[in-house]
Amino acid sequence: MADPENLVAEIEALGARLIEAEQSISRRFIGQKKVIELVLSTLVCGGHGLLIGLPGLGKTRLIEALGTVMGLDEARVQFTPDLMPADILGSEVLETGSDGSRSFKFIEGPVFCQLLMADEINRASPRTQSALLQAMQEHSVTIAGQPHALPAPFHVLATQNPIEQEGTYPLPEAQLDRFLLQIDVDYPTRDFERDILIATTGTEDAQSHAVFTAEELIAAQRLVRRMPVGEAVVELILDLVRACRPGEPEASDEVNASVGWGPGPRAAQALMLTVRARALLDGRLAPSAEDVLAMARPVLTHRMALTFAARARGESLGAVIDSVAEQVTRVEAAA
Repeated sequence: MADPENLVAEIEALGARLIEAEQSISRRFIGQKKVIELVLSTLVCGGHGLLIGLPGLGKTRLIEALGTVMGLDEARVQFTPDLMPADILGSEVLETGSDGSRSFKFIEGPVFCQLLMADEINRASPRTQSALLQAMQEHSVTIAGQPHALPAPFHVLATQNPIEQEGTYPLPEAQLDRFLLQIDVDYPTRDFERDILIATTGTEDAQSHAVFTAEELIAAQRLVRRMPVGEAVVELILDLVRACRPGEPEASDEVNASVGWGPGPRAAQALMLTVRARALLDGRLAPSAEDVLAMARPVLTHRMALTFAARARGESLGAVIDSVAEQVTRVEAAA
């Protein structure tokens, strides 16, 4: 059994390095502290992230800085309607040797990296989107019946435009559930936009520096799973996730009337991991109820769907999740 004092020291050291990583990324991606914290949480938990935001908000710049800071080998794929699975995964080609013999050779695709940026992922066909499912879940791909392991660590950060839907293919629920977090990238404030103008239109552009290596990130992912989580936080996670499922005893009338389908056990797993990462980034040794509430939207939004009637009434998933979180917290406090 690990020495508690050593565990505390390791957690404190990792928290300090994550803060340094956040500051390094902030030099390239200005004024989006919450977004940076969420992408760092995604990586330190060993998951994948879906970034939702309009063009020009710096999503590509963020991912490039993230690759530098975390010491990861990165690749970018621009998803288009004519993109084929082999363009991402790779393919086998027939080669002729000097002696005239022929054999198949596997040529790796861009998915064989440590940090894959899937740009505008919803522009590719469902067939191509599904090519990432095995890679995201099992960290390997199967080509011509042969499995090929992906590098470790392996993370996918996909981007999606929330407005322009013409010529796009909505991501299937099975793939959405593979993303640990949905990260909404909004417009910067006026002051931060002024800082962006000054920092990016001069003769020199600020650069990020490496804080982690790939091996150190893997060690950090193991350490996060060793962080203690109090029983009250575990019960709050269970109550929150189950209360978002229509038909469950914990679900309110609002959820039963407005939610078509709710989050599965993977959502609870995601909350258990990400609340630890948030506590780390805040310099704490263990997560609290506040962390659960803060991570509720990023974890649950893409794992739920409103009914047609709820959409017609103009309801939003974010408002439903906030309402459920408030009710659950009130019940927990009363107990």
